[in-house]
Amino acid sequence: MQVINSIGDFRELAKKRIPRAIFEYADRGSYDEITLRRNRADLDALCFRQRVMVDVSQTRLETTLVGQASSLPLAIAPTGLTGLFHRDGEIHGARAAAKAGIPFCLSTMSICSIEDVRANCDTPFWFQLYLMRDRGFNEELIARALAAQCPVLMLTLDMQVQGLRRRDAKNGLSIPPRLTLRNAIDVAMKPRWAAGVLCGKRRSFGNLQGRINGATGLRTLSEWIASQFDSAASWKDVEWVRARWPGKLVVKGVMDPEDARLALNAGVDAIVVSNHGGRQMDSAPSTISVLPGIVDAVNGGCEVLFDGGIMSGQDLLKAVACGARGGLIGKAFLYALAAQGEEGVTNAIETIKGELRTSLALLGYVQVSQVSENALHAFSNKSR
Repeated sequence: MQVINSIGDFRELAKKRIPRAIFEYADRGSYDEITLRRNRADLDALCFRQRVMVDVSQTRLETTLVGQASSLPLAIAPTGLTGLFHRDGEIHGARAAAKAGIPFCLSTMSICSIEDVRANCDTPFWFQLYLMRDRGFNEELIARALAAQCPVLMLTLDMQVQGLRRRDAKNGLSIPPRLTLRNAIDVAMKPRWAAGVLCGKRRSFGNLQGRINGATGLRTLSEWIASQFDSAASWKDVEWVRARWPGKLVVKGVMDPEDARLALNAGVDAIVVSNHGGRQMDSAPSTISVLPGIVDAVNGGCEVLFDGGIMSGQDLLKAVACGARGGLIGKAFLYALAAQGEEGVTNAIETIKGELRTSLALLGYVQVSQVSENALHAFSNKSR
């Protein structure tokens, strides 16, 4: 039996179990993937300041994220097409997160709808929103999120236009999946995945039911997004959402201190420092390199969360040391889900939790809330 004790192990197993087009949708980046590589390289470059002979017999990992109690400083990020990585993937992800005591955020571009997930999960989840050209549709989604008792709305800011993800175009990624000879052979070699997805609640965008006609299945995902997402959106639109959402409002996709200050002025409760996992702007800086500057810019005015390459408890701890309240996992979540379903997500969270606890102790800290930039060697912190 294969021993799985890292996110890398889940990745390798996922690669074997799902079609290449679906796997590379999560795994790859935009254009030449420079930003994708920087996310990984800059996290790896940070060095911990290890301390010894400190009583760390009672380490504490719990915290709060956007006002919600969390068993560790981790949440599952909104990911599109989750239900194609595993049958009813959004439901399984929400259940695993609830069981672990961490937040789960459902994407607008999910396969299972808001109502599907709420009906199958007792714990309220967060909901992610894009600014569409049809503001009536945005209002409808906000109303549905309120009806589902979502405590947090996460507004993604960095998708006004879509960067070119070359692998998606080469793989013919579309929703529903477009049948080509290569895809047909690939799917035929993944009978377990195919049977599961075919038996799932849905195979298209659940939240967009009635908004996309049947012919859309012949269009690529990028074509649909280009026709619907609002390239004219501005900070006034963030204020428009703020006025209609009574709960906690989070904005995702901030990479510049000035934008962080503008977000704070728009009345947000938290910012997610994110470059969309290296899947939008290429040749952008890594998220970990700009994180401290954004934390300084908001100066405690709102929470700052981190998204961009967390593959271990050590990565999560580095983000916390650089000032983040917590981190979000997207790729790591999808790898685990594709590999082992809900059990895989549970195991992945436990893997990260175990690594975080051990690393915290080896740094000489008892509580994760105590961790600061002093946990890192100054020479390795490129952002300072």
